[in-house]
Amino acid sequence: MKLFTNEEIRAIERYTIENEGISAQELIERVAEGVSDEISSRWRSNKPTIVFAGPGNNGADALGVSRMLFERGFRPEVYLFNIGGDKLSADCMAQRDRLLREAPEITFHEVQSSFSMPKITSSHLVIDGLFGSGLREELKGGFKSLVQYINEVDATVVSIDLPSGMFGDWNPQIVNRNTIHATLTLAIQFPRICFFISDNAELIGEWKVIDIGLSAAAIAGSAVNFCLVESRDVQHRLRHRKEFSSKADFGSAILYAGSYGMMGAAILAARGCLRGGVGKLTVNSPKCGYSVLQSSVPEAIYRHNRGELNIVDIHPERTFSAIAIGPGIGTNELTVKAVGDFLASINQPVIIDADALNCIALKPSMLNSIPVLSIITPHAGEFDRIFGPQPSSEARLRKAIEMAKYYNILIVLKGHYTAIVRPDGKVYFNSSGCPAMATAGSGDVLTGLLLAMLAQGYPAELASLIAVYIHGLAGEMAAAENGEYGTTAGDIADYIGKAIKEIAGR
Repeated sequence: MKLFTNEEIRAIERYTIENEGISAQELIERVAEGVSDEISSRWRSNKPTIVFAGPGNNGADALGVSRMLFERGFRPEVYLFNIGGDKLSADCMAQRDRLLREAPEITFHEVQSSFSMPKITSSHLVIDGLFGSGLREELKGGFKSLVQYINEVDATVVSIDLPSGMFGDWNPQIVNRNTIHATLTLAIQFPRICFFISDNAELIGEWKVIDIGLSAAAIAGSAVNFCLVESRDVQHRLRHRKEFSSKADFGSAILYAGSYGMMGAAILAARGCLRGGVGKLTVNSPKCGYSVLQSSVPEAIYRHNRGELNIVDIHPERTFSAIAIGPGIGTNELTVKAVGDFLASINQPVIIDADALNCIALKPSMLNSIPVLSIITPHAGEFDRIFGPQPSSEARLRKAIEMAKYYNILIVLKGHYTAIVRPDGKVYFNSSGCPAMATAGSGDVLTGLLLAMLAQGYPAELASLIAVYIHGLAGEMAAAENGEYGTTAGDIADYIGKAIKEIAGR
């Protein structure tokens, strides 16, 4: 799914109005109907309801919602803010006049100067239509006070398009107390980029998209830098295996993983790779890992490293389709040197995860040696250790976009909506996954799955997209079986094959 910036959405709206014979008022009516349908499906009409409408088109939407809810038996109390008496947009004025004409019995207040806060309790439904994507600066003065009051009373809040005070794209200076804390955000036509940044989760609450039928041609013809990866995006990219395939058709991979006390990481990564369909997997681990690897993952070929307890050299003895380094290798001095020597000598893209990232953090000059189109897979802590502390998840994502371009690599920034950041500036947010995946070893499984996809010949950009989605779906399936508390990384690995089957149909 394409994700559009505010400006891109406005361009699509203009195209729809100018080229498809749909007026701005008709679009407002579609918004109002969609929002009203959603509200009336969730709450009874006797629920006490207060609507706050701003002077722009977000306010126009809220007034349309008020009218339609009134028609459905709700009795909302409506506050329209028209400070000074001349601030209403033409569309908002038209919706005000229609509301008063068609629902004269409605309790309506047009605020032009002073304003007394209405009594709001936790039993109220508050419809937030103060400010949408057109907001240019953070809320101040009376609007800031109103937002703070709404947030304090713990009412159920439905925000139209965006919680008032939030920007649709980036929110670098956002202050939580100056933004509505929505229970439910009903986005118009598209989810917003800000929805996929963890800083904003408590402000947005649950979110759902209201389709208002904007121009399909304009949507299809618009190039974007942000996308949401869904099942259908993976389905048509997965290759079906031919009847006369052999293991040679699905690549040979080598995984450098494990150290004394951390062989579990190597096992989990190996299992993720094997379940991902690699033709042949070689695991290079310290000599201490021989018995546990051979018994736990008999399908993998074991190659012992020169080190007894740690990996001390990373020199593939032959050409492999794909290489991954990092899970459980530790940060022993000799291991750090081995990672640096390897990166300086290799030309093909590699997958760099976990302790290999921590090795780089100890010697940041290694960044300059990472081969073009390699994949690094940091969580927030690992990212900050390498690229410097970031004040927020938004700042971290923006830094990732900058670093992916500078080093010409892919950054898989792990989180609730794992972001696949490409060197061309495009960002793909992953839609699959669940809280059960916040467990030790989950990232190791992902590394193995990435390795499998790269070994099978998928380009790095596509391998990342496919692997991250399958990994999330496997986590969902494992959690459905074992619950959010009882799911382990091993369970996620076990469900990879089933996740692929569900997507591909075989």
